[in-house]
Order: sequence, then structure tokens, then C-alpha cells
Amino acid sequence: MTAFDSLRVELGTRSYNIIIGPGVIAESGAQIAPVLRQDRVFVVTDETVGARHLAPLQDSLCAQGIATQCLALPPGEGTKSFASLEKVIDWMLSCGVDRQSTVLAFGGGVIGDLAGFVAASVLRGIDFIQIPTTLLAQVDSSVGGKTGLNTPRGKNLVGAFHQPRLVLADTTVLQSLPRRQLLAGYVEVVKYGLIRDLEFFLWLENNADDLLNGEAKALSRAIHDSCKTKAAIVAEDEREHGTRALLNLGHTFGHALEAEAGYNGTLLHGEAVAIGIVMALDFSASRGQISPQDAGRVRGHLDRLGLPTTPRFLAEKLSCSLNPVRLKAQMLRDKKTTDGQIALVLLNALGAAHLEHAVDHAELTAFLHNACA
Repeated sequence: MTAFDSLRVELGTRSYNIIIGPGVIAESGAQIAPVLRQDRVFVVTDETVGARHLAPLQDSLCAQGIATQCLALPPGEGTKSFASLEKVIDWMLSCGVDRQSTVLAFGGGVIGDLAGFVAASVLRGIDFIQIPTTLLAQVDSSVGGKTGLNTPRGKNLVGAFHQPRLVLADTTVLQSLPRRQLLAGYVEVVKYGLIRDLEFFLWLENNADDLLNGEAKALSRAIHDSCKTKAAIVAEDEREHGTRALLNLGHTFGHALEAEAGYNGTLLHGEAVAIGIVMALDFSASRGQISPQDAGRVRGHLDRLGLPTTPRFLAEKLSCSLNPVRLKAQMLRDKKTTDGQIALVLLNALGAAHLEHAVDHAELTAFLHNACA
């Protein structure tokens, strides 16, 4: 068996490995077999991923004597819904799922979040394994046990903490991703450097082009370092009572923008987070917490790669101006909001983030009016 890069998420009896490298899917059966309770898996994927990558996964599992039952769902954020949850659970029940069964999430963040929530819910909880197929999912959503659904009232407002038994990140599948999808994932990579690892951010400034062009060593390092940071934070604070909230840099602004876009593909999650990160840095600079030069440095880096960095990007896509009052109302639905107090992840310096627990409403309103102008 190939010696792949491996990391461990340390959570006591619920600890698990993250396996990273080219060709992981072709050897997935040997990686998965030791963590299964029975010799079959329920594979939940999307139609695009299934058409491109399901056959080698099934071949590898079959070689280990593992049977697969597969369900492919439409791609896109709209699949992360109650309707899809009901569909997947009904399918699994009709196929005879039991408490020894394992769900295999094979796709991007939408499939991972949905399939993970299915696993947390069906029969009051069964095992699941993540095989993320996008850069965003490999560095972020597949690790840490957050699962969930979107609702018309906001993103990820329904879900559960449910850790996977194993995460397999095959860098080869990223070669089939459009550049827009790679860029969306890259934003989450940058996030790790900004919140806790300045050296990593400096490395990204010099190596982003190699990474986005699919250079194997650059991709592997980016995924490894991102997962290493996330694994450490999750081990410190699994259920987001403190430190783990730092992983939401840019997400409170970004989720509000996604909600305004209607989750219809106009704005990818990573694009929304890119805008949100720059807004968080600009807000930090407006309060004197970081320098305008540092905020501009991050904006310039994302701009150079072709990522959106201002709410104007969405306004132009929607052919209408953004309403700052509506954006603030969306932010009030964020999971970190308590008793009407909005919490934001802000920066003290590049590589050093903190959670501001109760942002002044008037200050935030004024900032949003300027940002949307």
C-alpha cells in the first residue's frame, strides 16, 4: 500500500486520521476496510462527482470485499436541504441500513455536510467517512465534524456535531476542478494563515500560482498545513465554545452575502468568504486593530488571483444594489449571535485573530453602509 501523508485529529475515543496524497481513491478500500463495522457502505455523492470518480472508488472497495449502495444527488448548494435529507434517509431505510452501517460522503462540502447529518440522524447515529473531492472540502468542511443543512433563513442553521471515522483527501481529483472552484477552496487555505500561521500565509503569497496550477507538492503542503491547523483547533475546542470560532473568519459577512444571493450558484461559498475576509480585515482596520496596509495586502493577494473582494461583486451579479440593513439582519441570524449581539472574528495582526463577542451595532451599520456604497 502506498505511503500517503497522514495527520491525526486527536479527540480521544473519536480520534481519526486524515490521509492526503495523489491516488488515495484508487487505494481507498485498504484505508477504509479497517474502520468498517460491516462489509458494505452507503455512498452518497452528486451526479458530477459520481460520473467522474465513482468507478475507481467502487473498484477499490470491491477489491476489499466491500459492497456499495450508491445514491447520486444534483450538484449545488440547493441540495443541502430538508428535502434531500428526507430523500437520503428514506433511501437508506429502504436498503436496510442498520446501526453497524457506514455512510460514505463522496463529494464537495455540500455532500459532506448533508451525508454527515444523515449519519448523525439515521437510527440516532451511525458511522461515516469523508472523501472530499474539492479543495474547499479537503481543507475545511470534511474535518472537524460539523454537519448540517441550509434553510431559507440562513446557512448551516440546522445540523449536528458528528465526527467522521476517516478522511481521505485525494489531490488527483482536484485536477478536474474548474479554476473558479479551486479559487473558492483556496480562500479557506488563506484563512488558516490569517488566523494562526503567518509563516504559512507568507508561503502562500509566494506559492499560490503553483498550488492553483495543480503542482503536486504545493497542493499537498497547502492541504497538510490547513488540516494540521484545523485539527489542532478542533482538538482544543470541538464544539465551538471558544477557539474554534476563529475558523469563521469572514464567514459571518460571507454567509449574509450567500443568503442574499439565494444559494443559487451566483456566489460560491469560497467567493463569499473571500469578500467576507476582506470586510473583516477592513472592519479591523477601521477600529485600529490592524493597519490599513495589512488589510490592503490581503485584498491585493486575493485580487491578483481573480477572487472577488468587495460586496460590489455580488451587486453586479444581481444587477441591483445591496441593502446594508438586510445584510445586517442576515448577520443577526449567525450561529455566533447571542441575545442580539453579533460576534465577529477580527484580526489583531496577520496571523493573529480574535473573537469580538459584542460588536457595536451602530459601528457595524455604518461600516456596512460604506461597504455597500
